Amino acid sequence: MEYFKLNNGEKIPALNFGVYEIDIDKTKEAVLKALDIGYRAIDNAQIYYNEKEVGKAIKESDVPREEIFLTSKNWVSNAGYDKTIKAFNKTLEDLQTDYLDLLLIHQPYGDYYGSYRALQDLQKEGKVISIGLSNFYPDRLIDLVMNNDVLPQVNQVETTPYFQQYEANEVMKKLGVSHQAWGPFSEGMDNLFENPILKEIADKYSKSTGQVILRWLIDRDISIACRSVREDRMKENIDIFDFKLSKTDIEKIKEIDRGESPFIDHTDPETVEEFNEEII
Repeated sequence: MEYFKLNNGEKIPALNFGVYEIDIDKTKEAVLKALDIGYRAIDNAQIYYNEKEVGKAIKESDVPREEIFLTSKNWVSNAGYDKTIKAFNKTLEDLQTDYLDLLLIHQPYGDYYGSYRALQDLQKEGKVISIGLSNFYPDRLIDLVMNNDVLPQVNQVETTPYFQQYEANEVMKKLGVSHQAWGPFSEGMDNLFENPILKEIADKYSKSTGQVILRWLIDRDISIACRSVREDRMKENIDIFDFKLSKTDIEKIKEIDRGESPFIDHTDPETVEEFNEEII
């Protein structure tokens, strides 16, 4: 496993096992399998509704808690200082742990300034090692940084060959915030895994196109949260630390960039309404 150093001196694994949209009755088994294969970072969130199952898996695993980098995210309906503290305590209870390695604000909606004050206090108390954001575009990120004393350690945003986020990446690098990618495979939309540019690079290294995508992110100094419930894909996804892409490869992949998400626009009023209406 490779690691990236955060601005508070802590380290984050380059590859995190995500549990988004894993059925509750399959989550514990998937996490146990991931830990057995060699994953040492779990990315989850309150809105995924499976934190209890993640907690059970960690308790049953032979891997010590201190060797697992555990992330959760605070949802919009829990925005604001008091609600964030209350939701965080519920997350600790569900995960059966007394601290998190990373806590993120999941969306830039609601009273996320109150939430960020809560995150800073939780970090000071040692209940959270690192803090950060998720889905904060450059304008929201800069605004929050300029109006707070503590710099976020991480900003997790959608980053895929279709939506490569070079502008956002430059902003994060300038600020000293670590870029983390979610949804790296775009759920295979528009035959991503059959893209001729990716296939050519994959053949060059005797790897799969999926492995090339993950390596492409890491070679851009971007950590990753990705999901699979298939054991063969879990093993394939983690088998990316024996090669690196050339600068030419990375430049070639830029040709695939569409400059926008195939999934979601966080500035769309309907998206804002939908996420604010999702109560947990």
